[in-house]
Amino acid sequence: MRITSHQTMMIRMFIGRCRRSALGGLALLAVLSTPVSTPVSADAYSLPDMGSSSDSMMTLSAEARLGKLFMRSVRSALPVMDDPLATSYIESLGATLVEADRTAGGSFTFFVIDEPVVNAFAGPGGYIGVYGGLILAAETESELAAVMAHEIAHVTQRHLMRSFEDQSKLSLPTTALLIAAAILGAQVSPDAGAAAIAGVQAAALQRQINFTRDNEKEADRIGIQTLAGAGHDPFAMAGFFERLGKATRVYETDAPEFLRTHPVTADRISDSLGRAESFGARQRADSLRFQLIRAKLRERSYQRAEQSVAHFEDTLREGRYRQEVAERYGYALALQRARRFADAKRESDTLLATHPSQAEFIVLDAELDMALGKSTEALAHLKQATSLFPSQWPLRVSYAEALMEAGQPARAVEELTAVARVRPGNAMLYEMLVQAATKAGDQTNVDRYRAEKLYVEGDLEPAIRHLEMALRRRNLPYHDAAQIQVRLDAWREEERDEKRRGGDPLRAAPAGAR
Repeated sequence: MRITSHQTMMIRMFIGRCRRSALGGLALLAVLSTPVSTPVSADAYSLPDMGSSSDSMMTLSAEARLGKLFMRSVRSALPVMDDPLATSYIESLGATLVEADRTAGGSFTFFVIDEPVVNAFAGPGGYIGVYGGLILAAETESELAAVMAHEIAHVTQRHLMRSFEDQSKLSLPTTALLIAAAILGAQVSPDAGAAAIAGVQAAALQRQINFTRDNEKEADRIGIQTLAGAGHDPFAMAGFFERLGKATRVYETDAPEFLRTHPVTADRISDSLGRAESFGARQRADSLRFQLIRAKLRERSYQRAEQSVAHFEDTLREGRYRQEVAERYGYALALQRARRFADAKRESDTLLATHPSQAEFIVLDAELDMALGKSTEALAHLKQATSLFPSQWPLRVSYAEALMEAGQPARAVEELTAVARVRPGNAMLYEMLVQAATKAGDQTNVDRYRAEKLYVEGDLEPAIRHLEMALRRRNLPYHDAAQIQVRLDAWREEERDEKRRGGDPLRAAPAGAR
């Protein structure tokens, strides 16, 4: 099912205009507490009347489908950071926390939002977004891990799904829209928000607020356990919340978005400290990768490259940094953006000499070689790196990008396909595969990978159509045809299953079928 241009506009109105006022969250609570009448077409999907959380919860497969559509809504309105190195870091940190959470099950997808907003959110299907501003605001890696552990707990305890228990059926686009708006605390306009609030009973609004507070306390409790289980400082959660709260009192009206979507009280901080006491304080050094992503985000925070260069020159000259290697990495990135490639290359050489296996430095060095016209050296170094560190998928993506730039798109397809095998369901990778296959003139794979991208984004029907087109291509090798046919059969069965349920893929299956 496609999101129409009107629905896209509504998503942008809900999400894109702001996260700057507490009224947005209240308006959304009002919308969620008010009956919604929406025309539903034959192919529209709807959220079931869940009733009690103990007897009719959405199935995990249905929630995963909703998660894909939610993520498409997020991508349409927010700058999701498709940088492989940043994604790899946040995924790695998230994976250690999921492993330490004894209640965790199912899949999780961690990603970075490239905005200087101090916030994070958990969406349906295990999609967890972390804003760049939050990573910069965290003074230690344990503080960042604390927020992520809290969001993971929201997923494992299915807080988001339970918040829709009292709702009657809504169309899927409306559901995805409201979920995205609720999570991001967005608003349509102050006037519309005030009008909505005026039409809602105070009791219903208060019930929703109280439920949110209970969720936050539960997420804190489980998050601290996860934090300690992963070897991080369990006091980091209370410490980070308290520091944000103090900064809020200083700036009064300019509260970080995290505090608006996750209200912090003195009692909540006290409870967190008490829970942390049972584990004891733990000293844990920040990883180099934590410092490197902070340096990258700080470099990107400057509008002009010259400003970024000046910042890092000042901090390096005055010694105002926590980690010199990371600071020099930020400086090299700034010089690269300023197109001072020779200067950036000198910094890169120094970084590689001391950390020859660091993926961030290998990728930067190759990019600079390409910019300096040394494509042969760049390709040779990246090929060697992918052989030495096969588990470092960002290196293979960088190698594929270099191959495309060097006029070898067919080899780029091979590299990206290898990455996609171990990272299925990654929309960014499939988009890169579409671009590489297009440059290689391989129309079959263009259709095939476009279909995979559409499927990942929840667009089942057009995904099937593109696979059918791929299957009809002439001179299609038997092995490829067999693979496409298997995939096509599975998707068609999924489509038939949805139709058997009356076009409502989110409707819970009978108890015995789960």
